Amino acid sequence: MCPLRIVVDRLADWQPYYPSEDLISADDYLSLDRRHRSGTESERTTHVINLCGELDYLGTGYYVSLLAQARGQRVLPTVETLNELSRKALIDLQLDTLAPLLGELARRGRLSGDAVTLRVLFGECHQPGLERLARKLFERLPCPLLEARLVRRHDQWRLSRLKPLRLRDLAPAEQDLFASALNRHSRKVWRTPKSRRRYRFDLAILVDPGEALPPSNRGALKAFIRAGRRLGIDVSLITRRDAGRIAEFDALFIRETTALDHHTYRMARRAEHEGLVVIDSPRDILRCTNKVYLHALLRARGVPAPDGVLLKRGDRRPLAERLDGLDFPLVLKVPDGSFSRGVVKVTDLAQLEHQADRLFHDSALLLLQEWLPTEYDWRIGVLDGQVLFASRYYMARGHWQIYDHSAAGVRSGGFTTHAPEEVPPAVIRAALKACRLIGDGLYGVDLKQAGDRVVVIEVNDNPNIDAGIEDAVLGRGLYERIMAVFLSRMEARVRQGS
Repeated sequence: MCPLRIVVDRLADWQPYYPSEDLISADDYLSLDRRHRSGTESERTTHVINLCGELDYLGTGYYVSLLAQARGQRVLPTVETLNELSRKALIDLQLDTLAPLLGELARRGRLSGDAVTLRVLFGECHQPGLERLARKLFERLPCPLLEARLVRRHDQWRLSRLKPLRLRDLAPAEQDLFASALNRHSRKVWRTPKSRRRYRFDLAILVDPGEALPPSNRGALKAFIRAGRRLGIDVSLITRRDAGRIAEFDALFIRETTALDHHTYRMARRAEHEGLVVIDSPRDILRCTNKVYLHALLRARGVPAPDGVLLKRGDRRPLAERLDGLDFPLVLKVPDGSFSRGVVKVTDLAQLEHQADRLFHDSALLLLQEWLPTEYDWRIGVLDGQVLFASRYYMARGHWQIYDHSAAGVRSGGFTTHAPEEVPPAVIRAALKACRLIGDGLYGVDLKQAGDRVVVIEVNDNPNIDAGIEDAVLGRGLYERIMAVFLSRMEARVRQGS
């Protein structure tokens, strides 16, 4: 059971609420001496809820969060969150995606007048209809008590101020909401049910139940849960709505399609800041989701890759002068497409000009590569620098890609899965060389093999692991190997903090 400390400026600030053994004053918390190390494991798993008022840089509350992190504890809010709250530019950066929600709330009449003050208590609020906004503010900048000021200018609503709120400034009605919200939040932190206490670590798997092409099907997710629990890891499925709960866990495993301007990347960053083991790490998402980056990286490091050239939107030269000796047919790609989307085959200059003009609306750079027709692509799964699985993905019937999006639904080709020793050595060598340039995470390397030529098409940070496909050789051993890497890394974090 994870210990909890609720830190307040003065114990008298807690007078409106039920007494709690978890309560401690800021002075007492800052005075704690950890030279005696017998409680290291307990201290490492402690969750600190910082309700102090002086959260500005070098204030008492700031030092509470700073020392909590230095002691290896998980604290809400983190120093990173406090630094962001102190700078308007960083707040705007974190919340710039809320404009559509504010517009929707205004159209539905949830925002009225010229200004609205919203008090957010652990992601909850009193105002009916603004619950979703309160939750998103807390997810973006997780601070227990927040006050947001919304203003309307030129018929557009925007956030003009977001600041921490002091516990003693809550009105009586807000005190009731605070008590119930804290109870809901802390019950998740305490994790009291006896059935959970036999597990050493807690791992969250991030999924999107509505995703059409998820990286893992239901059978695989169940297999991950069973494998984790056999190793002493309690595995829970979470969604983007659980972003505020990240600090409850020891590790985050992302099993929904990732993108940079996306909640998957934001949640990976937050988890990393909270000290969790994260797969896919923010660095992996950053490096793998952009085909332009991968093209430049592979070429610079001598990894065999298709011949290609980058097209720039502002380049005034005719396209014919930019082909750099490439012959049609060619493949034109947007940098961040996935599942064969944003990838088009062009057979002549006129088609290239038409497709480039269309795709340049969304990206300043496009990647133009030689077309390499093959019956199938190799997908080599790699984790921690070791081959995990090897599959052949065949092209969709009558199509040149694995996924065919041209019809009403999405069609895909068949597959075969092989033991690594059955794969041509050149394919394995190229896959591992490409992965070493990225990191030690979980990757799916797509390669084409034409005769003696092997080229790396891309390195995916979020490879498919589906029951009945990628596990066809290892079976449940595939899931246990992945969970074993999580376990090893979580144990290493404990040793580092001791």
